[in-house]
Amino acid sequence: MASFKYGIAALLTVLVLLNGTSNSTAQLDRDYYWDSCPDLFPVIRSIVSSAIQAEARMGASLLRLFFHDCFVNGCDGSLLLDDTPSFTGEKTANPNRNSARGFEVVDRIKAAVEDVCPEVVSCADVLAVAARDSVEILGGPSWDVKLGRRDARTASLSAANNNIPPPTSNLSALISVYNSKGLSSRDLVALSGAHTIGQSRCTSFRARIYNETNTLEPSLAQVRQSNCPRTARVGDNNLAPLDLRTPNRFDNNYFKNLVNRAGLLHSDQELYLGGSTDSIVREYVQNPGAFRRDFVTAMIKMGDITPLTGSNGEIRRNCRRPN
Repeated sequence: MASFKYGIAALLTVLVLLNGTSNSTAQLDRDYYWDSCPDLFPVIRSIVSSAIQAEARMGASLLRLFFHDCFVNGCDGSLLLDDTPSFTGEKTANPNRNSARGFEVVDRIKAAVEDVCPEVVSCADVLAVAARDSVEILGGPSWDVKLGRRDARTASLSAANNNIPPPTSNLSALISVYNSKGLSSRDLVALSGAHTIGQSRCTSFRARIYNETNTLEPSLAQVRQSNCPRTARVGDNNLAPLDLRTPNRFDNNYFKNLVNRAGLLHSDQELYLGGSTDSIVREYVQNPGAFRRDFVTAMIKMGDITPLTGSNGEIRRNCRRPN
C-alpha cells in the first residue's frame, strides 16, 4: 500500500514537471489565436494595406523592423520599446538610428488589435504578421505565420549594435552572423532579397559609390553620386532605392542587379562577387519561384529565433513600454 502511494505521488510529480516544462517551452503555432482573437489577421491587414497605400516604402520598413527585432535576442518585440530609466532601448543603436521606422504604424495596429482582443496578442506577433502582409501586398509570397510569441520586458542597445550586420559587411562576416542565428547561406541570400523593396540612406552606400567603382556599374555610381555627396555628414539622410528597377514591387530584380554589378550596398554585392553564394544568386535570377519559396522558408526560420513563449515575457498593452 505504501509503495502504491509513493507511486502515485511520483506520477503526480512528473505530471507537474511536465506541465511546467511545456509552459516554458511552448511551441509557436499557426492557429495560436484561432479562438482567442479570430479577427486578428483582417485587422492587421487593413492597417498595413492603408499604410502602404499612403507610402509604398512603409512595407519595406515594417519588414525591416521584424528582421532587426529577430536578430537581437530573438523575435520578442524588444526593438519596439522606448528608452526607460532602467534601460536604453534598441531604437538608437547604430543599425536603427535615423533609419528604423514604421513604429507609428505598429502603434495603430496594436491599438486596433487591443480593441478587439485586449491583452491577448503580443507586439512580437503583430510585427511578424505585419511583415508577412507587407511582402504580400507588394507582390511577394504569402505564408502561414507561426504565432504565440510573448514580449520582452527589456531591450539591449549593445546587443542591437553587435548582432545586426552592417552594410559594410563582407560575405564571410554575413555568413557567420546568419549561421549564429541558425540560418544558412541560402537563407542569407533569400532574406537579402528583401532589398528588392525599400530605400537606403546615403551614409550606408557612400563608400561604395565612391570607392568601389571596380565592382559597381558606372552609370549607377553616377546616378547615386548626384544625390549622395562624397563629404561625410552632408546629405547623410538622402535616400536611394535599393532596387532601381522596381523599388516598390517584391520580385527578383534585386538578384539581376547583383549580376550586373548594381548592388547598392557593399553587403549586397558581396553576395555575387566570385564567392560561395554566386550560384544561389544566379539560381534566383533564372528561377524567381525558387527565390519566393526560399524566402518563405527563411522568414519562417527567422521567426523561430529564440522567441519568448509560455510564461516568459508578457503581452504588452502598449508596444512602446513594458506593462
